[in-house]
Amino acid sequence: MRVTVVVPTYNENDNIEAFCRSVRSAVPAASILVVDDGSPDGTADTVARLGAELGSIAVLRRESKLGLGSAYRAGLRAAINDGAEICVQMDADLSHDAALLPALIANVELGADLAIGSRYVPGGRTVDWPAGRRRLSRWGNRYAAGVLGLAVNDATAGYRAYNSVALERMEFETVRAEGYGFQVEMTYRLVRIGGKIVEFPITFRDRVEGSSKMSGGIVREASVLVARLWLSDFKGRRKRRREGR
Repeated sequence: MRVTVVVPTYNENDNIEAFCRSVRSAVPAASILVVDDGSPDGTADTVARLGAELGSIAVLRRESKLGLGSAYRAGLRAAINDGAEICVQMDADLSHDAALLPALIANVELGADLAIGSRYVPGGRTVDWPAGRRRLSRWGNRYAAGVLGLAVNDATAGYRAYNSVALERMEFETVRAEGYGFQVEMTYRLVRIGGKIVEFPITFRDRVEGSSKMSGGIVREASVLVARLWLSDFKGRRKRRREGR
């Protein structure tokens, strides 16, 4: 199956070459699509150079920083239009181990609609994170799973692979979240269409170069998103009950 790794970037020039080379080493046949939001540090130019050198590496240049969700929607659409049957999401900051890509992809090839590299299943872990961020991440995942009824341990995970058919079925381009809540809403959509989800353990390492994009605003957006999705479900259930009567 044709695989494209979709990677959103903003000021990742310190990491992007090592990232691209590690992905190419792990899955030589996969294409890489970098969606760059106008990085002033030259990230897009580095990707273009690597594409000329290694092949099957492309950059989608956007003029400004438009958000994680927007970048993924644009990148996934471009990948599918180019023939990708499996779309992988990864961070460019080297926190996701490219050596696990074959296992991630194999889960989709064997029938999963979504394979998640999970920090919160047995064997998964995070390293080099401060205790506060670790608690926040765990709480956020438990909150999302509990409120939305998701049988998923790591709904916020950014290391994942989708079957492209499932992406189209869940109408991914209408997902509204822009920050890290994008991953939660994508997981929620897939659960609601009855998609098959597989989680397997990874070790998540904090970035070495550059700065984290995490902020208080991103956390608030994700919290509000979960409440909004629950309310939408609640209203839908009430409407169905009324129509049933």
